[in-house]
Amino acid sequence: MRNILVIGAGRSASSLIKYLLDKSGQEQLQITIADLSLELAQKKTKNHPNAKAIAFDIFNEQQRHEEIQKADIIVSMLPASMHIEVAKDCITFKKNMVTASYISKEMQELDKAAKENGLIFMNEIGLDPGIDHMSAMKILDEIREKGGKTILFESFCGGLVAPESDTNLWNYKFTWNPRNVVLAGQGGAAKFIQEGTYKYIPYNKLFRRTEFLEVEGYGRFEGYANRDSLKYRTVYGLDDALTCYRGTIRRVGYSRAWDILVQLGMTDDSYTIENSEDMTYREFTNSFLPYHPTDTVEIKLRHAQKIDQDDVIWDKLLELDIFNADKKITLKNATPAQVLEKILSEKWTLEPKDKDMIVMYHKFGYKLDGEKKQIDSTMVCIGDDQTYTAMAKTVGLPVAIAAIKILNGEIKTPGVQLPIAKEVYTPILKELEEYGVIFKEEHVDYLGYNPLNVSS
Repeated sequence: MRNILVIGAGRSASSLIKYLLDKSGQEQLQITIADLSLELAQKKTKNHPNAKAIAFDIFNEQQRHEEIQKADIIVSMLPASMHIEVAKDCITFKKNMVTASYISKEMQELDKAAKENGLIFMNEIGLDPGIDHMSAMKILDEIREKGGKTILFESFCGGLVAPESDTNLWNYKFTWNPRNVVLAGQGGAAKFIQEGTYKYIPYNKLFRRTEFLEVEGYGRFEGYANRDSLKYRTVYGLDDALTCYRGTIRRVGYSRAWDILVQLGMTDDSYTIENSEDMTYREFTNSFLPYHPTDTVEIKLRHAQKIDQDDVIWDKLLELDIFNADKKITLKNATPAQVLEKILSEKWTLEPKDKDMIVMYHKFGYKLDGEKKQIDSTMVCIGDDQTYTAMAKTVGLPVAIAAIKILNGEIKTPGVQLPIAKEVYTPILKELEEYGVIFKEEHVDYLGYNPLNVSS
């Protein structure tokens, strides 16, 4: 039996673990599921004979060394900042490793050692990053193989709520870490290139600069820019492309309403609020508004943000219950972002029977034989239930598939890498189709970057 050590048994690991368990007999696998919570790890084993759950403390060096030494490959589903200690141990004990996280500076510094030891450290092989890389590189490579030259690349991805479970005015529910949603877009200006011109959008303007996109069968969506689209130009071989833009998908109208919360200061995570635990939701909202002897909190907010009473944005704000004078925050020394996360979690948490949805959209513009052409590639994945969500499937399945293909020697190239090589993306994308992760490619008239598609 070959031992796969899975570190981290959180929500995004459910489909990953199920896949490995389903393949364990055929592939001769023993899966060790390691988590700080033994109860959670045990739950994920489903009492399978080829699975073992252990309580695991990533900061317990002795235990970490023992478990990594016993494994044939390591799958780390830890928070991104915690991968590095595991990775260093994998160098020491000569073990391959797979993660879904972005390649950090510290991880990249292990590339030389990984190559010297013939080790594969596969990163960015979840959803976004992950499936976005693989599906984009497949088409970019096909364009190059035909002799074409890519001049435009736009890519969008979003974790949303499935249409049948879409029950609020924001058309949104949390399908992954709520804190990451609240802090989305912070930490520097969004950077990209459009029609040969470098563009920068500061955080305070980010949610007012959106693009519209249509997905057949699912209607219209909007996308706002990711933090840094430029870092993938060289990785994707797009240094000469006139447009390179990566963004996040939401339903139309979400961003304009979210911008109100940004402008108020509710997404700020840089300071704590005095006496936050005793503050009501109404007092929290009022704390961002100027004093007035007679105007209500509602009137002050509408005036400050120039919201008409019949604007749908107003209805969205009311739906969040941010003017409730009876409900208390109950969080001590909380930042505005933490308070907002609590408020939103009461309204945007998936109900037991709700399903989530992943939407991905790529647009490729290229020149071939003197003509400009365009390919639109779209993927929609609907979750099964609260355990095997679309997010868990699209994050966990490519990680699991990659782990087995590395174990079986089908993926051979050593080093710290992301899944942009044909030996990686071709078999993984093909197998993902069996699980409903299917891209629909359409050849359309070339539009280029069309300002009419921009909502503001």
